[in-house]
Amino acid sequence: MSYSTADSFRPVTLDDVRGAQKMLSGVARVTAMEGSRHLSQMVGAPVHLKCENLQRTGSFKLRGAYVRIAGLLPEERAAGVVAASAGNHAQGVALASALLGVRSTVFMPKGAPLPKVSATRDYGAEVRLHGQVVDETLAAAQEYAAETGAVFIHPFDHPDIIAGQGTVGLEILEQCPEARTILVGIGGGGLAAGIAVAAKSLRPDVRVVGVQAAGAAAYPPSLAAGRPVSVENPATMADGIKVGRPGDVPFGIVGELVDEVRTVSEDELSAALLLCLERAKLVVEPAGASPVAALLSEPGAFEGPVVAVLSGGNVDPVLMERVLRHGMAAQGRYLAVRLRLTDRPGALATLLGALSVVDANVLDVSHVRTDPRLGLTEAEVELHLETKGPAHCVEVGQALREAGYTVIG
Repeated sequence: MSYSTADSFRPVTLDDVRGAQKMLSGVARVTAMEGSRHLSQMVGAPVHLKCENLQRTGSFKLRGAYVRIAGLLPEERAAGVVAASAGNHAQGVALASALLGVRSTVFMPKGAPLPKVSATRDYGAEVRLHGQVVDETLAAAQEYAAETGAVFIHPFDHPDIIAGQGTVGLEILEQCPEARTILVGIGGGGLAAGIAVAAKSLRPDVRVVGVQAAGAAAYPPSLAAGRPVSVENPATMADGIKVGRPGDVPFGIVGELVDEVRTVSEDELSAALLLCLERAKLVVEPAGASPVAALLSEPGAFEGPVVAVLSGGNVDPVLMERVLRHGMAAQGRYLAVRLRLTDRPGALATLLGALSVVDANVLDVSHVRTDPRLGLTEAEVELHLETKGPAHCVEVGQALREAGYTVIG
């Protein structure tokens, strides 16, 4: 299966996806489908998690990258391939190239997480750090392709990529033939388009719902306009779906076959990531948790059985810590407060004693005595507390005020 530039808008068919599935046999894992009792109770119908976070390289991206590179002509393979990515696509291209014996160069932003840069190198790619944002990195990769003749491997805007990602849809229907709704995160649209081709060809009654981060939601305005439009300065922690403009090829498929595109907030993404970790024991990146965020947002909106595609698990440990705290705060399980007290011996111990009475677990304490904002006998304390929910947060604040403390933030 190989397409020339002139064929780049050729429709992706079920036969293409089935051909990709044969090509990926022994290369990509058939990832697990795990039931979620907690989400099933919330939705009122069976909910299953399609665990692409457990795929080789930690995401679904290997599927499309391998199919695309395997379909190159011999002279194209000889010229090598080049890609631009902040993480998942980079690793997918690097491993696919290594498996196929093709030289790969991957451009990554200078601020890309070190674990992702290291993993991409370990899979065999030459990594070049360029630019501060992905758009700059993408331009550098395309310039490199023009100068060297290397084939540019787009992360989502090519029929081979979409066919490869569509194998996730085939596996979903094989593992859960009774599925009524499939939830999948959307960035550029390659995964959602591929799943929609596979699912709608075999089961037209299956509802396919795309999920975007509200701060990077290019599909709703694009679908309304009938053409891909750009979102200026997309902003979300979910870097896997942080794409400012839909791909031309997947956009047509999404517009025709995807039933609905929803958006979720950063709080909902954080809560979903926390739920996956605590309840399903699965490490999932924010983009991969977006379908679960949609379930948390409106659990009664989806007919079951529901399959939520956990598209990736490559999350930077530093981001994971921040997101988990954000998720706990969104659920009322984490509270940060600043207050002033009289700077005298035993004052901090007295404060901590007041917190112990209401059973608040102190995670961190920052104690400032010298600051122009403070009076001669004042000190400022910032506390990070683990709490038991919104009602407990209110109880903690009330207890501090009753003890005579002035809460300033």
